[in-house]
Amino acid sequence: MQFQQLQYFVAVAETRHFTRAAELVHVAQPSLSQQIKALERELGADLFRRARGNITLTDAGEALLPLARRILADTETARHEVQEVAQLRGGRVRLGATPSLCTGLLPDVLRAFHDRYPGVRLLIEEGGSHDLVRELARGALDLALVVLPLPTPSPALTTVELLREDLVVVSSPDATRPGRGRGTVRIADLEGERLVMFRHGYDLRELTVAACRAEGFEPEFAVEGGEMDAVLGFVRAGLGVAVVPRMVAARSGHGLRVTPLARPGLHRAIALAHRSDVAPPRAARELQRMLLER
Repeated sequence: MQFQQLQYFVAVAETRHFTRAAELVHVAQPSLSQQIKALERELGADLFRRARGNITLTDAGEALLPLARRILADTETARHEVQEVAQLRGGRVRLGATPSLCTGLLPDVLRAFHDRYPGVRLLIEEGGSHDLVRELARGALDLALVVLPLPTPSPALTTVELLREDLVVVSSPDATRPGRGRGTVRIADLEGERLVMFRHGYDLRELTVAACRAEGFEPEFAVEGGEMDAVLGFVRAGLGVAVVPRMVAARSGHGLRVTPLARPGLHRAIALAHRSDVAPPRAARELQRMLLER
């Protein structure tokens, strides 16, 4: 049973005339009649009674008509939905990002993408780079913003470095700033300071702890285990200082003192990752382009 045959059958059923039906579907009348006969042979039943020029439906035709109309309607719906996605009037993008990138980098980019493609749904998953890599590999995400180097490098993923971001020290305005009044803070100045620290597995935790150990001391924690919003809140409350990305500090609003790290400072590389074996959907490729061109 072919889609075209059902289309011809419905046209004849609605016009009750083979010639007018052929004109309606823009096909020669003999070709339409042949396709109707082929459909009847396949189904093993006559669909029309043809008597003295009067065309009426048989019982088999009456049974097929609502089903054929539904199939044609569903096909039209499918065609429309695919065109919506192809023209970026619909569809979705599943994007993973670390919490700090959700706070610092994504809001402006996602706003620009939504303004341009309001019909595309944005599904965001926050997680550490390790978790996001796993979700990408199993096909649960289209794209992910991760911190390099990846915890478990995989040839199944393609990564493109997006930017390098400076880290800064944030503290409560009422607290004594590390660095003894200088305009910058050295990593060595954090010795003896009580740090507000992220949870285990957080990229910023590993980076900060490794930098302190490279200076020959073990960092002290006032509180640990939080995500980005919690860490910033604890710093505002005066519990300690924290090392965070510059973009996050810039968007964090009032209530924090931001101090750059002295050269060479601390930096992190942000990359956009996707599976190597499957091209991202068109909407995801458009978001990828906007991220790379930001």
